[in-house]
Amino acid sequence: MKFRAHDTFFIRRGWLHKGVRHVNANAGVFLGRGGENPMDALGIGANMVKSLRYWLQAVGLTEENTAKRREQTLTAFGNLIRECDPYFEELGTLWLLHYRLASNQKEATAWWWFFNEFRLSEFSRDDFVTQIGGWCRFKDDDKDRNVSVRSLEDDFDCIIHTYLPRIKSNPERVDPESNIDCPLGELGLVGIADRRRKTYRKLPPTKGTLPPLVLLAVLSDQAGSQDEVRIADIQNAPFNAGKIFNLDIITLTGLLYQLELLKHLKVVRTAGLDVIRFTTKRTFEECVELYYGGLGK
Repeated sequence: MKFRAHDTFFIRRGWLHKGVRHVNANAGVFLGRGGENPMDALGIGANMVKSLRYWLQAVGLTEENTAKRREQTLTAFGNLIRECDPYFEELGTLWLLHYRLASNQKEATAWWWFFNEFRLSEFSRDDFVTQIGGWCRFKDDDKDRNVSVRSLEDDFDCIIHTYLPRIKSNPERVDPESNIDCPLGELGLVGIADRRRKTYRKLPPTKGTLPPLVLLAVLSDQAGSQDEVRIADIQNAPFNAGKIFNLDIITLTGLLYQLELLKHLKVVRTAGLDVIRFTTKRTFEECVELYYGGLGK
């Protein structure tokens, strides 16, 4: 498990494109390999270099060879993004990045816990810190039990800045033209419940913003070798689409029927046991390719 590995920096616009481009050209960019200082190569400060190195792995775009620490290579998913949407312009790309981040229990523990385990409909930073702190204390690993309150507070603040554009949280202090916000804020998964009390709420996707083929990628990834999955598990099981995307049953059902119309799966309702059956088994990457292949058609 990891906490506060972002060094308090959330993902900035342009960071992931820059990181993917440089890692593809030079696996040792974070080592200064090639004779260029990482700060000069990436055009950001030392702490931001450290943060970007972390974020590239947390959203599943790169991985590091454990024998050559800080030498990164693109994952299969990272290569797909580089080829199909190198500037991270498609909304579907942002949903896919969010899925990889919010299901990454090892590298982005607070993000995983926030979407998969944290159940309050309205919450404050204190609510989050108290509950995840309690969860950590029951872990078997002594190292995981002793996470500092400061680290948990910084993770919460970073989560809020990831999904809530600053123009919404501090409209009087933020230039509308500022590009410092995290691109995942476009997903609208977190909103303000009470500005004065500094409370927030999770929000479901706005209608029409979550591409059905992105949902198919998640369903396929979580199903593994299974041909059939219970709809209740899709909505309620950790790591699956309902938790990761804040889906209510009405929104989830609508998306499943869209996938049925596209003949990617069949929704079966028999004897009170509602399931989906895949018509063709595909990997996560194959579903991502299918999504990008359909753009512009």
